[in-house]
Amino acid sequence: MALAVALPLFQPWRLFTDKVVDEALPGTVPISTQTSSTTPPTVFVKPPKAPEPTKILLTGQLITHEHETSGTVAVLRLPDGSRVLRIENLETSDGPDLKVWLSDAKVVDGRTGWHIFDDGKYRDLGSLKGNHGNQNYAIPAGVKLDDFRSVAIWCDRFNVSFGAARLA
Repeated sequence: MALAVALPLFQPWRLFTDKVVDEALPGTVPISTQTSSTTPPTVFVKPPKAPEPTKILLTGQLITHEHETSGTVAVLRLPDGSRVLRIENLETSDGPDLKVWLSDAKVVDGRTGWHIFDDGKYRDLGSLKGNHGNQNYAIPAGVKLDDFRSVAIWCDRFNVSFGAARLA
């Protein structure tokens, strides 16, 4: 009976599963070298005004908490004015109910830092898309970045940080 309860709760098989995500930076357009015409255009069209470049607002380096975790995080302002949290080169364990949070908690090394991210203010940006790779999370327009000082890969089931980064 205990096994029937423990297996769905702890999902131990996730220690051996991986999901790799490799999302492009939002707003980037792949360059195509193919064309449907071999004749150059005869009409001059004034090119549109170049969009504002993507701007890095905050960055951080993930540290390990409950599970070995590494990678970088960046808060970016895109050319359209929207903001995203970009996680690059993420390496962590798979786990049940993993979330990406902005938090007002200070990042603390070691076991002391495992449980602090839900003690104060936090903003859930969504479920972790994969435990390896590069991924993007939209930051809603109303979120004030000054209210947050860290990012956590948070296991909502067990209220523990897999890893976190201080934003600076």
